[in-house]
Amino acid sequence: MQRETRTGSRSSAADRARAARRTVQWLPGAALLALIGCAAVARSPVSPHITAGSPEEAGRYLILVGGCNDCHTPGWDRSSGRLPTSEWLTGSDVGYRGPWGTSYAANLRNSVQNLGEDAWVRMFRAAAGRPPMPWLNYTTLHDRDLVAMYRFIRSLGEKGVRAPEAVPAGEEPTTPYILMVPQQPESRKK
Repeated sequence: MQRETRTGSRSSAADRARAARRTVQWLPGAALLALIGCAAVARSPVSPHITAGSPEEAGRYLILVGGCNDCHTPGWDRSSGRLPTSEWLTGSDVGYRGPWGTSYAANLRNSVQNLGEDAWVRMFRAAAGRPPMPWLNYTTLHDRDLVAMYRFIRSLGEKGVRAPEAVPAGEEPTTPYILMVPQQPESRKK
């Protein structure tokens, strides 16, 4: 009986040795596959976006940090950012004048009522508007963030009137405007 035990032990030890050799043989391949998988995951583009309790909450946050109220909400600067949400994004009749002509901050609340989410996202992807709107800052925003902004603005409902139409370069606007052309200091003109 001892012989059987020894033979069984030898056979078992030999089997373990063969299993260990097989493991060592496939281990580099498995490690290579794991590295390739990690590299593939690392290379996939990650597009960050805002998460919040609702798209409207995320949109409200993006409107604030994006500075949308700076131009699209009359009196925002004078209120130190404390205007109630009910007054936000109604556009302005104060123009921004530069080499492109004179442009106006749109009444976003009225604009989104007749514009679908997809059209809103396409508009920002095209980045085809006039200055001083920072269109290029929005071209890389995640679609979910653009939709969140849209949904927040739409949730505010219609209010106010349409902003004036843009005035072409070379024509004088009939509304107050901010001149957006660099000026040389008097001391440098002499």
